[in-house]
Order: sequence, then structure tokens, then C-alpha cells
Amino acid sequence: METVKQEVSNLLTRLPDDCSLEDVQYHLYVLQKIERGLKDAAEGRTYTQEEVEKRMAKWLGK
Repeated sequence: METVKQEVSNLLTRLPDDCSLEDVQYHLYVLQKIERGLKDAAEGRTYTQEEVEKRMAKWLGK
């Protein structure tokens, strides 16, 4: 498992040399959200398709 510092270093080497600070921030944000989602899935904090459809029905007008 990589450390946070290693992950950031790897990210920076994958980005183009002319990337902006906003590009770096966006990619860090995406990595953080992916990690959080994987952790939630591993800990059983997920919904089935049917549960999502039921929860969203009130916003979708169904």
C-alpha cells in the first residue's frame, strides 16, 4: 500500500508538465473520492440498484 506522499508523487509524474494547480487539485479530489468509495464498499456501506431507485423516486417523480 502506498503512502499518501507516494500517491501524490505518482500523480504528479502522470500529469503533463503544463498542468495547472486546478488540474492537480481536481485529480487529488477524484483520488480521494475513489478511495472513500472503495472503503465504503469494503465496509458494506452500499445500496442495491433497487434501493437507489426507491430512494430517488421522490426526486424523479416516479
